[in-house]
Amino acid sequence: MKTIITENQRGLLFHNGKFITLLNAGKYHVFGEKKIELVSLDQPLASKIASLDVLLKNSAVAADTTVIDVPDEELALHFINGRFTEALTAGTYAFWSVHDKHTFTRINMTEPESAAEIPQFMFTRIPTHLYTKVEVAEYMKARLYYNKHLVRLLDSGIYYFWQYKTKVNADYVDTRLTQLTITGQEILSKDKVCLRINFICNYKITDYTKVLTEIDNYEEQLHIAAQLALREYIGRHTIDEILENKDEISEQVFEKLKLKAREFYIDIMDAGIRDIILPGEIREIMNSVLIAEKRAQANVITRREEVASTRSLLNTAKLMDENRTLYKLKELEYLERICENVGNISVNGNADLLSQLNTIMRGGNAVG
Repeated sequence: MKTIITENQRGLLFHNGKFITLLNAGKYHVFGEKKIELVSLDQPLASKIASLDVLLKNSAVAADTTVIDVPDEELALHFINGRFTEALTAGTYAFWSVHDKHTFTRINMTEPESAAEIPQFMFTRIPTHLYTKVEVAEYMKARLYYNKHLVRLLDSGIYYFWQYKTKVNADYVDTRLTQLTITGQEILSKDKVCLRINFICNYKITDYTKVLTEIDNYEEQLHIAAQLALREYIGRHTIDEILENKDEISEQVFEKLKLKAREFYIDIMDAGIRDIILPGEIREIMNSVLIAEKRAQANVITRREEVASTRSLLNTAKLMDENRTLYKLKELEYLERICENVGNISVNGNADLLSQLNTIMRGGNAVG
């Protein structure tokens, strides 16, 4: 049987399943129980018939290959002619060195943070079960844990950690201004009116570690503190006082929360009452009172204007009664107004109204 081996191949000669020797490029004829297995120089050395250990015992094979043994706790970065190709996990590997140069960088995976020694682009060719990727946004902090033990805080960036013997995970904390909203909080006022309060509080975390290790759910704790502060102040005021002094109550609650927030490792930036919702019956009553008040105010204004108008007419009448010239000027003023708005109007036959008015103004008698 004829077999041709190219320059990019080698042949493994077997006789009755036993490896005999390595064959270089060329033409070969084999008969009987002999067999040639072709292998590519571009691929790691491997045979379907013999194990790698058996092949490497042959001096010709050993001379043409580069061998690396990777223990369990290590990872080997494989470079061909200086270019990164792959990451090798535990095992023994043999690569043909006839045309290419194979080099390796060993990485100890027992220390999770040793992953930082590897450029990020190489992780695309590393099995994902071997590492954990932690991405921290610009406005976040990440708490890093080894085997559920808090290790340190991570700033913004991309991090890689080995998952070999140590379980690595992380959780995230928002460093931005955060809003807590309490909606529909029902509280009794001093005069036993049930009010629904919507309250807003803006805060920032001051200690990202202690807020987790020393406080059980700081958001819930802050929520309860705000509820208690609202109940304390709302319960001491009547509904009218609450509606009139909404800003003052907000300021009091804000100051009390600022003192309490130090225990939660947060800083309260501002807080206040957004809405006060009255019961339906109370709202109708207050609307009726408001309407009545506005009507009374309107009546007072109307009466005041009527009195002022009457007083002005009386003063004008007194002046015209005492001064005939002023009376005459007032007549001329009204005559001017009539002339501006009226054209020719005839009364009592063909007499012209304007002519009659002119006669009157001169002291004569109008024609009837």
